[in-house]
Amino acid sequence: MPEPAIAASVRAVDKSYASGSGEVVALHDVSFDVPAGRTLAVFGPSGSGKSTLLRILAAVDRPDHGSVRVGDVEISSCSPRRRRAVRRREIAYVLQDPSHNLVPYLDSVAQLRLALSLRGKRAGAYDPVELLELLGLGHRRRHHPAQLSGGEQQRLAVGAAVVGAPSLVVLDEPTAELDSGSTDALLAAVGQLRDRGVTFVASSHDVAVREVADQVVELHLGSIG
Repeated sequence: MPEPAIAASVRAVDKSYASGSGEVVALHDVSFDVPAGRTLAVFGPSGSGKSTLLRILAAVDRPDHGSVRVGDVEISSCSPRRRRAVRRREIAYVLQDPSHNLVPYLDSVAQLRLALSLRGKRAGAYDPVELLELLGLGHRRRHHPAQLSGGEQQRLAVGAAVVGAPSLVVLDEPTAELDSGSTDALLAAVGQLRDRGVTFVASSHDVAVREVADQVVELHLGSIG
């Protein structure tokens, strides 16, 4: 069986920040590959660099040194304008708080249709109504975010992330605000989408995320190990 293509790669990435007490090293010499159609989980204690790494993978921040590639694009060397274009078409970023991922005045179908229109129609894109059914939200298609539970909101946010078939979906602590039942439903949906070819990178402290991941990267004080 052939090896899967590489959806994203990180090579020798360093990132530091200035603080009142001096320079803080967030990442040092971090390297790994993300195979297409797989779920990679990034684990580590608070302050280990997980959020920094996800922001770099999502083309929100740039590394100080090293290379980051998503699909065929070297995002670490892109101009701000080019990075915005890559984020719009190639990368989806789902935040920890479910409500921060959604437009409050749009119902569930409209959320997915907006995300699809912003990303642009492309091969592999989902029909919004069919995707809601897959996510177990078919009966919630006309509901607004405030009418959904936190778990339903997060599944809808994942739907908005994947509907336009991006190359990479980045999930920042996706289960942190959820109870165990909602976590199980979310991870089941992620597994179904992974089986359909979606590539996920998720940061987490949650052992349930580790159990469904195909690959785990452990960060400690900004380094893999």
